[in-house]
Amino acid sequence: MGMSLRHIEVFRAIMQAGSVTGAARLLFTSQPTVSRELARLEALSGLKLFDREGGRLLPTAQALMLLEEVERAYVGLERINSVAQSIRRFEHGQLSITCLPLFSQTLLPRVFKHFQHQHAGIGLNISAQESPLLEESLSAQRHDLGLTENQHVPRGTQGELLFCADMVCVLPDGHPLLARPLLQMEDFRGVDFINLAGLDIYRQTLDERFRQGAVDRRVVIETTNAASVCAMVREQLGVAIINPLTAMAEAGRGLAIRPLQWSIPYRVMLIRPDYRPSSSFVEGFCQSLREEAMRLDEQLKAIVHTCNPL
Repeated sequence: MGMSLRHIEVFRAIMQAGSVTGAARLLFTSQPTVSRELARLEALSGLKLFDREGGRLLPTAQALMLLEEVERAYVGLERINSVAQSIRRFEHGQLSITCLPLFSQTLLPRVFKHFQHQHAGIGLNISAQESPLLEESLSAQRHDLGLTENQHVPRGTQGELLFCADMVCVLPDGHPLLARPLLQMEDFRGVDFINLAGLDIYRQTLDERFRQGAVDRRVVIETTNAASVCAMVREQLGVAIINPLTAMAEAGRGLAIRPLQWSIPYRVMLIRPDYRPSSSFVEGFCQSLREEAMRLDEQLKAIVHTCNPL
């Protein structure tokens, strides 16, 4: 027979306590039992693990080398224990979602709150990441659901149009353009403008529209996400055209929304991996997403109607 987990447990306890008596207390066993298991371990391993001096056990160089490997093994066991506890906490199931960061800030919190009322005990794991990593993880079947802006469905998945609405302009309180209920392209000529980063697909579409209209904005800031854009607008640094989800989440805190006379559709796709097992709570979460998308659509229509009642 080789070394057992009990032998390793005894060895580790002796290293921690520094004596057989102390190890016995740690393991809630007797001193003779610890001494017997230690002797058995040394016989099986062929190692001299301790020198005996004055009633204490002094670890040898071999013991210290063995301890390094034992500690690595215990880290693995602790990780397994942590996973087991996590599974137990979500004993009724866990839902894994990957999405763009903006959806974790605007769409998912309210959806999950509603979902929890109907599916108590279900855990939610959200992995917020940018494209193309998002699409790659969906193709690899690592998540139950995905939310993207990309209309091209990743390989090995199915897509559903969840939300579609025009992009809107966000302006700081007191800005002169707030006097206009519906903004024309010409209204942006020479206006301080805050843009998304150059690789953003909606930024590229927006730039092309302004080029076609021969309207020169004064781009003063470029930043990577819509929440950052709104923070800049709030500080009176310019105006911006962004997705309606972030605009509605930020409106009323030093920001106002105005619709555009021309249309730039913003789409949210719900992605389902083909080879990921489904369940009743996955279907329930999809339904909660659809209901929240409908609510947001109605909210946006109300804002547009308030700006331009005719």
